[in-house]
Amino acid sequence: MKLTPRENMRRCLEFATPEWIPRDLWILPWAEQRYPGELAAMQAEYPGDIVVAPAAGNPSPLKQGDIYMIGEAINDWGCIFTNIQQGVHGEVKTPILTGDHPDPKAIRPPLENLPAGPAKAREMIKRFCGATDKFVLAQNLPRPWECYQFMRGSENSLMDVLTPEEGMVSCLKAIHDHYLRELEFWVTTDVDAVFFMDDWGSQNQLLIPPSAWRKWFKPLYQDYCDLAHAHGKFAFMHSDGCIAAVVDDLVEIGVDALNSQLFVMDMADLAQRAKGKITFWGEIDRQHVLPSPDPQQGRDAVRKVAEHLYDPCGGIIAQLEFGPAGNPQTIRAVYDEWEKVNSKPNANGRTRTACLT
Repeated sequence: MKLTPRENMRRCLEFATPEWIPRDLWILPWAEQRYPGELAAMQAEYPGDIVVAPAAGNPSPLKQGDIYMIGEAINDWGCIFTNIQQGVHGEVKTPILTGDHPDPKAIRPPLENLPAGPAKAREMIKRFCGATDKFVLAQNLPRPWECYQFMRGSENSLMDVLTPEEGMVSCLKAIHDHYLRELEFWVTTDVDAVFFMDDWGSQNQLLIPPSAWRKWFKPLYQDYCDLAHAHGKFAFMHSDGCIAAVVDDLVEIGVDALNSQLFVMDMADLAQRAKGKITFWGEIDRQHVLPSPDPQQGRDAVRKVAEHLYDPCGGIIAQLEFGPAGNPQTIRAVYDEWEKVNSKPNANGRTRTACLT
């Protein structure tokens, strides 16, 4: 009997030989606005295996506008974003936490995101999960570093981490405590995994010294992973940029699936350090490959990832982001190629049959 997408994803994450390489397509409004027909056809031919649960609470009264629309918008924490390009994410221009010493009393956590009636919300999510055979991610998205950046501004945030004072520590604690409250609800629902993120890499290195990352942020992610695993949930994480310096740490704290920019890192090195220990949740290069008018670029990119990271036993998800400048023909070629990889041994000749023995 054919596995459901949920069952197949679990096998992938547990290195228990999935029937197919799970698929996950991230779609920005930019792509929906420009290529609705091509997108619909692609989703029909290559349906995704992951869905996101509905929200359990309500938006903060501070929230205004659409962060993907040109103009200004305000997020749940009261951060004002300015956007100059339709269909992509804006940037914060006016920080909330000003001055030399950030004041945690200026932070207003969006408590409205927490369900007013947890039992009723839990039942609603149970119905949602029961009505789909796909793998379900929780709706909330803890991002402590980015949340601090949004409120403090990038330059001040980086200076704070390098010269930490009590104000920064207290602000981070307030942010983290709120995210833990959200997760404490979600891990008691029927979702399959929680999802957290922070963009930590530049094009070629971590934004801050790895020692600072380990001191201030690794313990936060450890809390998220521990909470998820204590309730039988998987822990998914995303981070843009070159994060090779902390991949071993993410394996150590128990991240089950990592979405990262593989093409700005040494894939052979990643394979040696983390293959078989963590699931690589994409991605195919969106800086150069996906915008290419030549679909062969997409096929070659898949072959490179497969050469280093594919194992029929599991540990890889065919994920990419269809965003600005993405070429629909090249993106389709990526999924065409993953279908071919799915039926072949890996670079070492390992087959699905070998995984089962």
